[in-house]
Amino acid sequence: MPELAEVDYFRREWDPGLGHAIMKVRLHPKTRIFRGADTARLVRALTGATLVRSEARGKQMLFVAKKRGAKNCAWLGLHLGMTGKLRIEPPGFEAARHDHLVLLQAKHALVFQDARLFGRVLFAEGAEAPNWWTKLPPDLLSSAFTAKDLAIFLKRRARAPIKAVLLMQERFPGIGNWMADEILWRAAIHPKQPAGSLEAAQTKALYREIRWVCREALRIIGKKWDDPPDSWLFPHRWAKGGKCPRTGAKLEHATIGGRTTCWSPARQKIHLPQKNAKNTEG
Repeated sequence: MPELAEVDYFRREWDPGLGHAIMKVRLHPKTRIFRGADTARLVRALTGATLVRSEARGKQMLFVAKKRGAKNCAWLGLHLGMTGKLRIEPPGFEAARHDHLVLLQAKHALVFQDARLFGRVLFAEGAEAPNWWTKLPPDLLSSAFTAKDLAIFLKRRARAPIKAVLLMQERFPGIGNWMADEILWRAAIHPKQPAGSLEAAQTKALYREIRWVCREALRIIGKKWDDPPDSWLFPHRWAKGGKCPRTGAKLEHATIGGRTTCWSPARQKIHLPQKNAKNTEG
């Protein structure tokens, strides 16, 4: 599933459409990506409106359109799911089977495709952004996400392995499987470590690496879709016989929090009270 940086990359794919009017909207209204959305209202509101701005937060995107002289905006929310993608085409192109939403402009066609239909289209009209956008958790690079907030959340999820906690979107929007592994590897924290058992220094390192990985992933992947360099865990995590780029030791894999997880046992050692330490290494 696309994570924070991949989502921002696809958001940018529609950038050529900003500042241009939407002449026509084509969609497949009965597909489940439109569940709960009033597609007739969506078409009326977007047709003739100019696409004025876009945002990404975690795994979701927002596109804002407005008609000349109108008080209200049209708010289009997109979630890519597992296979969703945004792309841009020339205006005369023929939509394919999985192109479920197309915004036609004079010079561009903005396309949302989703082969497996796990994505979602949300829509609202109004002067202010809708609740489904404003109630999303704070961006992890914003001042609203603090080290104190992180420490409090870890204590609330004290018994859960830290890898599973990092995947909780209500606190860590946009963090997915590979980013969680990268963060924990950099912070030298074992993915099975219970969240409530982290020491102050570990929590500080975790906060630092969350923000660093988010920032660098947006810079490297979000802008150009480049792969992270070999100094990251990312290029080595699924390689056969992959080795830690810092220690040279063989990487380990296991299912943690329902997701296949990679870590470096030479670098990421579990730290638990002695009575809980038995059978936790993996």
